[in-house]
Amino acid sequence: MNQMVMMKRVATVLVLGLALSGCSTVKGWFAGKDAAAKKAQEPVELVKFEPSAKVDKIWTANLGKGERRIGVRQGPVVANGHVFAAAITGGVHALDLQTGKKVWTWEPTKEKKKPKLRISGGPGVGENLVVVGTLDGQVIALDINDGSEKWRARVPGEVIAAPAVAQGTVFVRSNDGRITAFDASNGTQKWFNPSELPALTVRGNAPVVAGPGVLFIGRDDGSVTSLAMADGRTVWEQNVGSPEGRTELERMADVDGAPVLDGTTLYVSSFKNQTMAIEGPSGRPMWARDHGGAGGVAVSSALVFVTDSKGGVFGLDKPSGSAMWSQDGLARRSVTGPVLQGDYVVVADYKGFVHWLKASDGAFAARAKSGGDAVLAQPVVADGVLLVQNVDGKLTAFRLAN
Repeated sequence: MNQMVMMKRVATVLVLGLALSGCSTVKGWFAGKDAAAKKAQEPVELVKFEPSAKVDKIWTANLGKGERRIGVRQGPVVANGHVFAAAITGGVHALDLQTGKKVWTWEPTKEKKKPKLRISGGPGVGENLVVVGTLDGQVIALDINDGSEKWRARVPGEVIAAPAVAQGTVFVRSNDGRITAFDASNGTQKWFNPSELPALTVRGNAPVVAGPGVLFIGRDDGSVTSLAMADGRTVWEQNVGSPEGRTELERMADVDGAPVLDGTTLYVSSFKNQTMAIEGPSGRPMWARDHGGAGGVAVSSALVFVTDSKGGVFGLDKPSGSAMWSQDGLARRSVTGPVLQGDYVVVADYKGFVHWLKASDGAFAARAKSGGDAVLAQPVVADGVLLVQNVDGKLTAFRLAN
């Protein structure tokens, strides 16, 4: 069953090259058009600019073997002045946020005749726990202070999203769409909420987001669901990106980025290039706009920031959703979801470049390298420090210079 679910989770587009037969003159007719079409599909080249912001790289850490092409978007989480991060086969690490010094490391014990655990989901932090998931459906809770193992549990599918921990409960989303609640003290299952998957989905899962007494879940069918923390019952459900189209590929509308709860308003974006503001308690739509993607959102006091599948970055008016600015200088560079650092919107790309854009107008302000490998996970900002984790398991910290 797990293998079937995993196969359904990966959407792969095959581009077939057609060989043109005939005389060399006929081939020449198409050569220019083919070259132009190929160039139009390539990632845009980065343009030079005069930086208006100065960025310092303050530390780097190697976490172990990263996700490479697994596509789970592993990223860090911050709590109590520490960064908690994991790699596929490198264990779980606690590091000092300001210096990068390792506080503790937990690695799974190798069992005879069993493959080594591959950590994929998480970390999630809360209730003095650090919780991670694995590709074989295990959920592992560690003590936040020393990394000692507290308990283990299982879910039916692989876990590639960070668990949420709140109100004495660990909430885990597995790749079959199911949400499972475990007692944070001992790992006993409290309840579960199932969900049907579309035939074809984007590789990735939205993390579970905790609100006041409820959870917000981005679904693979383009909807957002609010569940009661106490028993998992559905409070409301709202479509963000409608799965419309003639083919399964066209109908993909996944909500894979973490929804953001700002006050009582939930902001969420989908693979269908739709972003919506939703009244959190009721699920009532406040506005919807045709900008956005599966990478998640960032919110300031005045704007909502999103990226789309073509590499566009947008600043949307918070009350109305109208596009105030757009930046197409990162087209087809597979940019991550955005994060806000000071007065700048930050995204990373498939070559490991990190880009700072002015939040006011989207102009490029600074650029730095986090390594030569792709960044899939949405960067994280805490206490003024920006954290970027790439697919090779390298974690890099940046700070804006005064």
